[in-house]
Amino acid sequence: MSERKVFEDSVTPLPAQEGLTHNGLMVNAAAPEHRDQNMTLLFSLAIPPEAQKRLEESVARGKVIPLDDLNRDYSPDAADVEKLVDWLKSEGYEIKQVSPDSTSVYARASVDKIEQSLGVNMVRVTKDGLTYTAAQNAPSLPAEVGQGVHAIIGLQPFRQAHKHSRKCVPRDGNRVSLAAGAVETPSPSPNIQNEPPYLVNEVRKAYGADGLPVTGKGQTIAILIDNFPADADLKAFWQRNNLPTDTSRIERVNVKGGPLAPPEGEETLDVQWSSGIAPDAKVRVYASGSLRFVDLDLALDRIIADLPGRPGMRQLSISLGLGETFMGGPQGEVAVQHQKFLRLAAAGVNVFVSSGDAGSNPDVTGHGTGSVSQAEYESSDPTVIGVGGTTLTLTSGGDIASETGWTGSGGGTSIFFSRPSWQTGQGVPPGGMRLVPDVSLAADPDKGAFIVLNGNVMQIGGTSWSAPVWAGFCALINEARAKANKPPLPFLNPLLYPLMGTSCFRDIKAGNNGAFDAGPGYDMITGIGVPNVKELIQALT
Repeated sequence: MSERKVFEDSVTPLPAQEGLTHNGLMVNAAAPEHRDQNMTLLFSLAIPPEAQKRLEESVARGKVIPLDDLNRDYSPDAADVEKLVDWLKSEGYEIKQVSPDSTSVYARASVDKIEQSLGVNMVRVTKDGLTYTAAQNAPSLPAEVGQGVHAIIGLQPFRQAHKHSRKCVPRDGNRVSLAAGAVETPSPSPNIQNEPPYLVNEVRKAYGADGLPVTGKGQTIAILIDNFPADADLKAFWQRNNLPTDTSRIERVNVKGGPLAPPEGEETLDVQWSSGIAPDAKVRVYASGSLRFVDLDLALDRIIADLPGRPGMRQLSISLGLGETFMGGPQGEVAVQHQKFLRLAAAGVNVFVSSGDAGSNPDVTGHGTGSVSQAEYESSDPTVIGVGGTTLTLTSGGDIASETGWTGSGGGTSIFFSRPSWQTGQGVPPGGMRLVPDVSLAADPDKGAFIVLNGNVMQIGGTSWSAPVWAGFCALINEARAKANKPPLPFLNPLLYPLMGTSCFRDIKAGNNGAFDAGPGYDMITGIGVPNVKELIQALT
């Protein structure tokens, strides 16, 4: 048998025997009918190590690389791509797509062909009541074919990212009535200003973003999520917040083109609040169709491919994650997405990722407490801005009564990524690994945000609220830079950390998320603090 390259980190090993696993999965043999099912896999190719090192260094210095240069100088070897594609076709795969930068080959085949060609044993795995066909062991390729490949993604569809939002009914019915002309008009309810669920103008004021001469004009905010919000809900939200109700500024991209689930809250929060903070920006929603990693990777590739035609798309919000210990090894999905985030950062796109809603010890669901303190990926990637959460309380006049670290705010030390050169300053503990989060914003669902979902007012929170608001703030800053005849922002983190302790950030010094306490300077609940947008604009323009 010819030598083969094994991709150990592309799966999490399952036990050889059938039955219940230690982490609650049920494993059974695959029946003959399951072998006729088709699966789409991602064969991810790495850029040469020396090129990746140069790109990492450029991003850490805040350098933006022109898109043509990115594709010319930071792509895999063309011969490696050709060998892989030819081999896949010879094995009976249908090539669905090769990304423009050649880092991703998406190929579709039957379970039976996948099992034979990749040397895997396909079984049935039940998780949370749903059953998937999945690989029991690590895949492999002929060594020559797999030379440029660093991961094969999609073989274990039961492993998925989770959303970072929690919703509830507003306490004492505050603001549950919608204004006349909205989706519905239930009986009158209290409308207590500066009490949850907070409206857009109240949050803007809390973070120094009210009364500014910028509205996000000329900017596009990208949202990565699995489905789309409803137009009627968007209009009702905008109307209640006295915002323009033109739905043409919301662009929808159904990445796979198939049917999508109805709105359930996350997509609605992301779009309503990013568009509320930057009301003249376009919001471009990339609906992945599911939270399977292969589908999220396809969406990220689509975002990257769209950049040449959308120069204003300089901010991306992602409210998803999974504890690093559940991600497999460092050369699997983490390496695949890191390569995409690195490319986005190098192109001048700032990616804001929620840090999590289960504090310092998230379990596999992301909403319960586990036994291990860990950061969540994607927020732990050193080329994104990890956004933590606070508990925000306002006075009756809209000033800050108190703001503390939210107990659910995700944070911790990465097991995958080294400490970036820019992650320094007061409060940053000694050590050599990446810390999460970088910044923070209101997130506590008990002091949550106003949204309209399926015609009803809901109160919602989680770091899924703080990430899209930060993306909206980024759009405001980029518009201000354009007005000042400056180029769009480069990767933000090298610019933000030196501003810790200045008027650009309010330090959050109280609160804990389990393993960590908030305190002076940096902490693993709120990062370097919450922004004063007016001061940030002045500092960054």
